[in-house]
Amino acid sequence: MAAASEEAIKQFSSLMEQLEEPLKTTFQNVHQGNLRGTLVRFLKAREWSVPKAHKMLIDCLNWRIQNGIDSVLAKPIVPSDLYRAIRDTLLVGLTGYSKQGQPVYAFGVGLSTFDKASVNYYVQSHIQMNEYRDRVVLPAASKKFGRQINTCLKVMDMTGLKLSALSQIKEEMSKQYLSSFPHMQMLTMITTVDDLNYPEKTETYYIVNAPYVFSACWKVVKPLLQERTKKKIQVLYGSGRDELLKVMDYESLPHFCKREGSGSSSDSLDGVDCYSYDHPFHQQLYNYMKQQSLKLDSVGPIKQGSLHVDVPSPGLEEVKIAETIESELHKLRGGNGLTHSFNRIKIEGP
Repeated sequence: MAAASEEAIKQFSSLMEQLEEPLKTTFQNVHQGNLRGTLVRFLKAREWSVPKAHKMLIDCLNWRIQNGIDSVLAKPIVPSDLYRAIRDTLLVGLTGYSKQGQPVYAFGVGLSTFDKASVNYYVQSHIQMNEYRDRVVLPAASKKFGRQINTCLKVMDMTGLKLSALSQIKEEMSKQYLSSFPHMQMLTMITTVDDLNYPEKTETYYIVNAPYVFSACWKVVKPLLQERTKKKIQVLYGSGRDELLKVMDYESLPHFCKREGSGSSSDSLDGVDCYSYDHPFHQQLYNYMKQQSLKLDSVGPIKQGSLHVDVPSPGLEEVKIAETIESELHKLRGGNGLTHSFNRIKIEGP
């Protein structure tokens, strides 16, 4: 397998050497000097098929050019009050680093409401977070820990996840621009952007504070996932504190994991949790974007307003998963499972 992998990387590298402008420049922004690691990421995402990985990467580069992704970090969301509102309703933040040096991101999946701005602003903010991670956070982590760090860890807090939101997932995954259920619409769009344009950037997803309704869906969805995907997902008991402490120090734990059974507690450093606009990470990110904006503004005026990004529709596999989830939710509605829908139970991970 090692020999085959090396040959695939060699073939892929040869194809990418044929790039011309503007694809060549945007590719440099993607690999950030780590050419081999980038090729491996796209190969893994396409099961080591060189033609499929090459198509995926070329599609990604064209997407970046068509949507102005290379300059997205020079387009801060203004005014700052709007950015603060987005931070209050798209709950994500950097909490620290693993013992191996990987950045640890926390996501408040269940409590994110996506209801204070347009879809375009939320997608823009998510892409800016990705680009800042790849251009600033990961290179800084590599320098700090003295080795190449290409991936992060994500801790997904399911506190607040409701049946009413999950029950709309089928429609959301089948219709890209459905506006009636922004929560699932946003999650679907964000996932699609990441899968197609930022593959293999997360080493492990840790699911914590999972309600019963999530566990029921997970049991039927898990067999449908590719083995590579299943290995990345670990569903932990309760807040997952004890398991997470095996891979990170206490200081890097998300605030909702620091006390067993606490859920999304407000317990955090200096009373500011990692989601907040006032958290050092978000202040650094926002200030960085303002500085980049000033640099570009000296060249020419920057168009303000939300960034309109084209997001492809989910694939057939995702739709199949959505249909399976809906079937399971239908069973929950018809039975007595809902009486326990918010009891946290132990779920065996992959």
